[in-house]
Amino acid sequence: MQTQPSIQLWRLPRVIAETGLSKSEIYRRIKEGTFVPQIKLGARAIAFDSSAVQAWIKSVIQGAAK
Repeated sequence: MQTQPSIQLWRLPRVIAETGLSKSEIYRRIKEGTFVPQIKLGARAIAFDSSAVQAWIKSVIQGAAK
């Protein structure tokens, strides 16, 4: 029996801490399509897929290394 990998959702403060971006910069990049889209959890709650955020961070690092 195969187990599905668990999906971790990060709330905005964690994403800010991991990326070093400000809240307004994250939302600006989401609007531009250059950052991970948010997942709506409820009327006033959003989160981000942690693996997508980590992949974005890796792509930024790889882009900077070129």
